[in-house]
Amino acid sequence: MTKRIFILLALFVSYITFVSLTNPSSPKQKPVLRTIIIDPGHGGKDPGAHGLFSNEADVALDISLKLGESIQKEMPDVKIVYTRTTDVLPGNVNDINLALRIRANMANESKGDLFISIHCNAVGPKAGGWYAKRVVGYKNKVVYTGKGKNRKKKTVKQPIYENYYVENKRRGTETYIWAADRSEAKSSVINTGEEGGENVEDSLNVLDLNSPEARIRAQLYTKFYFRNSYTFARYVEEEFSKTGRFSAGVKQRNEKGIWVLQATGMPSILVETGFITNKQEEEYLNSDEGQKEVVDNIMIALQRYKKDLESGNKSAALTTQTK
Repeated sequence: MTKRIFILLALFVSYITFVSLTNPSSPKQKPVLRTIIIDPGHGGKDPGAHGLFSNEADVALDISLKLGESIQKEMPDVKIVYTRTTDVLPGNVNDINLALRIRANMANESKGDLFISIHCNAVGPKAGGWYAKRVVGYKNKVVYTGKGKNRKKKTVKQPIYENYYVENKRRGTETYIWAADRSEAKSSVINTGEEGGENVEDSLNVLDLNSPEARIRAQLYTKFYFRNSYTFARYVEEEFSKTGRFSAGVKQRNEKGIWVLQATGMPSILVETGFITNKQEEEYLNSDEGQKEVVDNIMIALQRYKKDLESGNKSAALTTQTK
């Protein structure tokens, strides 16, 4: 009897072992995007760039809120954290530099998996356009030089000027990532430019790129987040191009710090959705249709990026599971 029980028990154990080997139960994979930080640029006492009838802070907030709604609809399991939801600086402070710190701290304390900062671009001395002067010809003018016996008459050419209107035509999108180390080969494929992007008045010296803290951030960013940031930024610009927008591509910045990109411990991008100083583009960015298209473009890019992470596509870097 005892022998029979032993044999049955052995057979049972063998069966369980066989089942477990032939049908391994893999643990459920954690979602690669659990928390997304959406950062509407500027706000409150900092309106950002001005157009003919609107400002950057308001447009960025409108697009950001609509982007959050779209993500919640398409990815209901993802938590959305906004750095602001009204026309105030993050933390309801009055210091722009302090607000920059708060943006980054909110993202890091929320353990964000992705940081998306929304902005509008600007260029030129005035939105819409401005009047300038140009030389259209010359006329002779008699002038006298010297005094007394040395006084002489001389004919010189005097320029003729005309006023003309210069339309502010700069348009299009560009997306920034932080260039933690330009010396690396993977950085060389990204365009650089002198114009565009966000400049920061650094009264608190928070953007000291030579500080030990900045060097540590650069090493971590390069190791874990650079390629992810670039991949997502590239997808965003590709989607803008597909809808007919002019895209200046992905750009990197480290010679003039973009604090929210430098200080966030996650893949991070800053999207310049268009030039608010261009009359047609300002109208587009303020319209429901234009804002919907911008949101849809970013949303498709986000879905592509998420798919890459979930499939382990090598075009994306280490996933946020490292946190």
